[in-house]
Amino acid sequence: MLTSSPADSTGHDAIADPGHVAALAAFVRAHPRLVVLTGAGVSTESGIPDYRDAAGDWKRPPPMQHQRFMQSHAARQRYWARALVGFRALSDARPGPAHRALARLEALGHVHTLITQNVDGLHQRAGNRRVIDLHGRAEVVRCMSCQALRMRYDLHAELEANNPHWLELDATAAPDGDADLEVDFSDFRVPSCGRCGQGVLKPDVVFFGDSVPASRVETALAAVNDADGLLVVGSSLMVYSGYRFARAAAQGNTPIACLNLGRTRADELYALKLERPIGTTLTALVAALEASRV
Repeated sequence: MLTSSPADSTGHDAIADPGHVAALAAFVRAHPRLVVLTGAGVSTESGIPDYRDAAGDWKRPPPMQHQRFMQSHAARQRYWARALVGFRALSDARPGPAHRALARLEALGHVHTLITQNVDGLHQRAGNRRVIDLHGRAEVVRCMSCQALRMRYDLHAELEANNPHWLELDATAAPDGDADLEVDFSDFRVPSCGRCGQGVLKPDVVFFGDSVPASRVETALAAVNDADGLLVVGSSLMVYSGYRFARAAAQGNTPIACLNLGRTRADELYALKLERPIGTTLTALVAALEASRV
């Protein structure tokens, strides 16, 4: 396995290494039916914080647990109050160089399917069309009783109208639309479903402790099993919902490459691992592949 190390602790200011770009380009050319699996590291350059450090450990307390959200009104008050402040980072984010490069790779015919663990929708906004949103989409809200869907901006408008003084608060943005805000949340008003009148409203995403819908997993696994190569980008794969695809590829003798700053759960499975800046490296990869087509 070819490996490399980042030029600095973050990799954001490092330049793409020609040798490693060439190795990644060779992998992509050798595996034309390529599935890409992405994680939070793809979106950090868009201003969306991630959860884990280079060692794969938590940088911050783990996010909201599904059962706690469903069982505790106080937990929902805390979640939606923090989201009213923190979701701005997610809603204002724009596709970064990694998203644009992956969209271009699909347009060039190199990416058959993209599986993302992110919930920000930035791959689609960059131009990717064959996307499986493994953990759902944060801009949609679902009633957990009647299953009615609602756009999140519409719910946030109602939250703002019901809790106008919360608009004056500010806090550091956290992953997935959360915020580092610790105050008394007991007076925060959270509405129930406007359709059935009683259902709990929850972002249409898979919280920790919940399961990815079986049909979504089956679709993603079918893509991996049908691929002749898997490229992991910007994910530590510490969560099983993503790691399972690397394991499935390895069990099927499908070669795996990885571009990620830091340790991952599947390090022993890769044919190629590059610890290089993600946006810069993918941009250079696209340039190399386009140059070879001339």
